[in-house]
Amino acid sequence: MSNIEEESFRDRIGTINEKGKRKFIFPKKPQGKFYNRRKLLSYVLLAFLLSSPFIKINGNQFLLFNVLDRRFNIFGMPFWPQDFYLVVVLMIIGVVGLTLFTVAFGRVFCGWFCPQTIFMEMVFRRIEYWIDGDRGAQIKLENQEWNAEKIRKRGFKWFVFFVISFGIANVFLAYLVGSDTLFAMVKEGPLSNVKTLVVLIIFTFIFYFVFTWFREQVCIIACPYGRLQGVLLDNKSIVVAYDYVRGEGENGRAKFKKNEDRNTLKFGDCIDCHQCVNVCPTGIDIRNGTQLECTNCTACMDECDLMMEKVNLQKGLIRFASEVEISKKEKFKLTTRMKGYIAVLAILSTIMVSMIVLRTEVDTKILRLSGQLYEEKGSNISNVYTYRIINKTNDNLKNITFKITNPKQGKLKLVGNSTLHVNKASATTGTLFVEIPTVLLETDNTKINIEVHQGNKVIQTITTNFLGPRTFN
Repeated sequence: MSNIEEESFRDRIGTINEKGKRKFIFPKKPQGKFYNRRKLLSYVLLAFLLSSPFIKINGNQFLLFNVLDRRFNIFGMPFWPQDFYLVVVLMIIGVVGLTLFTVAFGRVFCGWFCPQTIFMEMVFRRIEYWIDGDRGAQIKLENQEWNAEKIRKRGFKWFVFFVISFGIANVFLAYLVGSDTLFAMVKEGPLSNVKTLVVLIIFTFIFYFVFTWFREQVCIIACPYGRLQGVLLDNKSIVVAYDYVRGEGENGRAKFKKNEDRNTLKFGDCIDCHQCVNVCPTGIDIRNGTQLECTNCTACMDECDLMMEKVNLQKGLIRFASEVEISKKEKFKLTTRMKGYIAVLAILSTIMVSMIVLRTEVDTKILRLSGQLYEEKGSNISNVYTYRIINKTNDNLKNITFKITNPKQGKLKLVGNSTLHVNKASATTGTLFVEIPTVLLETDNTKINIEVHQGNKVIQTITTNFLGPRTFN
């Protein structure tokens, strides 16, 4: 792609040295307009991530993913196991949307929206700059012996990292069990919730390990999305790219010399200052082209623009651009593949909205009791059923009754109370009997309709099977 000397072209990822061992990255502290925008966006997203489990809408937690109790709230809307098809469609929409975004704009999600990147770069890394200093100071501290200064800085940093990891683990737990349950556990004390405390400590150490040691390896090695982008990107995708046509020129890149006429010497605009490499949080050289490790964080764009400004050269040597734009000067336009993804995304979104609108707030299941045959009661046939009523609303449901409507001569009787009450966001189960005159049964497996009433209002109609004898009068 560019006139890069053979010996300088990479043959390994940026976090591995020539001996195959882990190479820790000490990126320079970013600065510039894109970094300022990313900070602002990150703080908004951090506020969203940290507050969502503690926000209530109509009594429902804003975001809840209680896998154990199979209860989910998405934007304050409760979802039960019976609504799992909605979650599946929502996940498909997310995958298609992320795929479309990647095809069009590369791995921008990783650098600007991913929680791993936001916590790493905008929380832990900034604390590290505050305690250890910038790139040069960090390298010096890493290489010096364990004296009082290093022990003090390392100990203080690791302690702060652990406290923040503990806080993140608690927020993560609030997403899983609910904020009300979390507050109740805190009030009861750790000795009353030993198992939960153990899980909390495990997650704390996982977060601590990731943000203290594993770091950018999550994006490079562990995250499947980083591998996926290699399949999705093409030469029309907008990514953070080095303009090698302009940067290399006819005679390649060269160090900047004052009062030198670079145009006459036919050098490229790249002054080979390596600042784009020093500021990269994954340790790559963007001048080698689009790479697996690049998260499109734009730190190299800011740093390159600052250097171009200092030497009175045009900005944008590293910018958002496609390979086609750099090589052929073609502007971005929607490709057939992008239009296809947009169409699929629009269809799925329409389906999702329709299903949410048509979603019932009360879900009733009436099933014949497993293993039970019919019972003859004089001229009638009786079947026993179990029912389950799920109240998805935030209001208590009172005066719930059942009524058989087809056949009209059938009788229905609840075991226990004749009317039911279902508390908000809960479920109730029970048993009922249905009796139908034998003369009305035309087959041994008849479809019957049962209405669910709340007072005089019909809230749902259930169709189920009624078992009868094989021969009829």
